Amino acid sequence: MTSGVDLSQFYETFFDEADELLAEMEQLLLELDASSPDIEQLNAIFRAAHSIKGGAATFGCFNQLAETTHLLENLLDAIRRGEMALRPHMIDTFLETKDVLKGQLDAYRASEEPDSQAYERICAVLRQLALEERGQGAVPADAAPAPVQSAPSQPVAPAAQAASAVPAPAATPTGASAAQAGQGPLCVRIVRVKPKDAQSLLEELGNLGRVLRSEQGEDTLTAWVDSTCSAEDIEAVCCFIIDADQISITHEPLPAQPAAEATPATAAGDLDAFAQAAENFAAGAPQAAPAAPAQASAAAGADAARAAALQPAATRPGNAPARSRPAQSAADKESSSIRVGVEKVDQIINLVGELVITQAMLAQMASTLDPVLHDRLLNGMEQLERNARDLQEAVMSIRMMPMDYVFSRFPRMVRDIAAKMGKQIELQTYGRATELDKSLIERIIDPLTHLVRNSLDHGIETPEKRIAAGKDPVGQLILSAQHNGGNIVIEVSDDGAGLNRERILAKAAQQGIPVSENASDDEVWQLIFAPGFSTAEQVTDISGRGVGMDVVRRNIQDMGGHVQLFSRPGQGTTTRIILPLTLAILDGMSVRVGAETFILPLNHVTESLQPTMEQIHSVAGNERVIHVRGEYLPLVELHRVFSVEGAQTDPTQAIAVIMQAEERRFALLVDHLVGQHQVVVKNLEANYRKVPGISAATIMGDGSVALIVDVFALSRANREKWAQPDAILN
Repeated sequence: MTSGVDLSQFYETFFDEADELLAEMEQLLLELDASSPDIEQLNAIFRAAHSIKGGAATFGCFNQLAETTHLLENLLDAIRRGEMALRPHMIDTFLETKDVLKGQLDAYRASEEPDSQAYERICAVLRQLALEERGQGAVPADAAPAPVQSAPSQPVAPAAQAASAVPAPAATPTGASAAQAGQGPLCVRIVRVKPKDAQSLLEELGNLGRVLRSEQGEDTLTAWVDSTCSAEDIEAVCCFIIDADQISITHEPLPAQPAAEATPATAAGDLDAFAQAAENFAAGAPQAAPAAPAQASAAAGADAARAAALQPAATRPGNAPARSRPAQSAADKESSSIRVGVEKVDQIINLVGELVITQAMLAQMASTLDPVLHDRLLNGMEQLERNARDLQEAVMSIRMMPMDYVFSRFPRMVRDIAAKMGKQIELQTYGRATELDKSLIERIIDPLTHLVRNSLDHGIETPEKRIAAGKDPVGQLILSAQHNGGNIVIEVSDDGAGLNRERILAKAAQQGIPVSENASDDEVWQLIFAPGFSTAEQVTDISGRGVGMDVVRRNIQDMGGHVQLFSRPGQGTTTRIILPLTLAILDGMSVRVGAETFILPLNHVTESLQPTMEQIHSVAGNERVIHVRGEYLPLVELHRVFSVEGAQTDPTQAIAVIMQAEERRFALLVDHLVGQHQVVVKNLEANYRKVPGISAATIMGDGSVALIVDVFALSRANREKWAQPDAILN
């Protein structure tokens, strides 16, 4: 990058990308099988660590992050090359390192210094791990040549650090390792490159393999690299510094080395440099940032190349058995997405909402025109309506995010809590690709976390108890998501002991909560959501304090959704969360009550009819139900709910709209059905105040304001209000 450019403008982009890479690294580590690790997973983990290290070192001010990822990268590189065996405790260490990296990243994002104690501790752990797995990692005193008094001060290439600590007694011709499986090493040619960028590129090439030789011209760089990485991988890494059209990679044999570079004196100096590099690695000496001075970087690359030449062919990491990699197309290398600020997306959504309002206004005006005289205008209005709907759907999809964003957070939690509690739990996820609006997906994380922790702590039993009950010792925890009409249904299921009805009733009686012994299971399960309610025999640091489930229900209701519980003793518990797909633009049915217009969400409307006197029945005093095809449905009169004057009070002269919410049906009595159309949701609470029974407002085509009915609130109020018929929502 040219001098004078303020790199701080790229910090936020780096932080976002590093967050994504850390999340990907954690997921891959959790999926990794220590007994037979997948080489593609190892390569992906290595690339994530390498990308973070490269970005941190480029900025030059995130030293702790760069150093930590550098040590992690070296270990991962040795494992993926077969130089080091992967063990289960290593995965735990790498996960702990990821946590430290996340803390460092958050500190840098907040313009603070990371925790130095955590940094020193994890670096010491990583260095000790390298020493243990490499046979104590130190260079034997009788095997290493005596170092020169003036030790080299230049940074050491990672490829040289990862090499064996015992140098070969004799040099092997460089060209002997130039070919693998009958073809030469990778020849990387880069044009229109600045000297500063050339040294950074050499450093990156050294991280990906062994630089056998490099030749640098005025604005060109040619390097021969012995690497197990594919040409696509090398190109992808180099494109962090240069453009794709500047680089070409082919398989070419290594040119003959000038005799002057193979003199005994030079070879002896190379041995000394390599010995010093091995000592630095064993001692855990801090490594210099990639952006070193040009002379030092060039010397480091040359030292790495010459050290590689001094190793026997049989001991070189590059000569490990080649692992197959799937071929990648050119399209895979191209970025398939761009990063756009949320505020810009919200601005587009707001503008589309205004367009929908304008289109509705024009449609209402055009409906009064003569279709014969204004045929072309009306056809244009129909086309505008179609285009507005397509544009709305396309724009709303921008805000949609897959549930994988949420589900990916839980494998680590399940793993850690299960190990802490001595339980064996297998996590399964379904519907990762199911999409939810970004405004909701951030808010659903906390409720799901409470539910998962409850299942892990109170739901799934210990292996001993499961075996005694005739179950598999490994418990099952299932997270799933799916679309259902205009809603998304998220479920947390376990195969544990289930809810204890007697214990819940006893706890309710102890806390003075009125409940009948003959209450249905659903009513008993709902007691769990009472504030401070808990049936846990003992409080743990995971759960059991009676705090959380009431917050879960309240948060879900604030999102316009609701929660359901299903449980079978000895078989497990399922918690179901139902949320609307979007809160920006919805399909609605406009109805009139007196002089007021209300909007009913169309996805809750099942049918409408004009009732007869034979269908209307009185119950519980002045409450009424309607009989529809063998089912008795509560009759909710909208004019009574909102105290609307001048409304139709005779049900036989009104319209009954059958609504469904929370798996319950009820009839909503209105005066007239106006029509179906898209409405733009406007937050009523932000512009006025919260109104019970109203979820939001919208602007109609004539400029008037219509209220959008909260169907879930009506359903809950109707279920709870039988003793207060005159104040359903109050």
